[in-house]
Amino acid sequence: MRLKLLGPILLLPLGGCISTATSIVKAPFQVAGKAVDWTTTSQEESDRNYGRKMRKAEAREGKERREFEKRCRKNPDDGDCRRGYDGFVARD
Repeated sequence: MRLKLLGPILLLPLGGCISTATSIVKAPFQVAGKAVDWTTTSQEESDRNYGRKMRKAEAREGKERREFEKRCRKNPDDGDCRRGYDGFVARD
């Protein structure tokens, strides 16, 4: 009877050792997982980057259109103004 009562009490100090051993065993896998996360691009990150790229392109087109219209108001006989604004040409 006494042995059954002392069993859990004797195992209490080993709980920290088991926890530490588990942490040591898991560490290489956690490091490898982080490395994979850092080297790959998630779909969310890819979408965010594409959206940022498109917003910059739209802002650039708007700026070019405003400059074109301003230039045509000052000099309407310019050859480009007669043809009209062709739009933004994307360059990668």
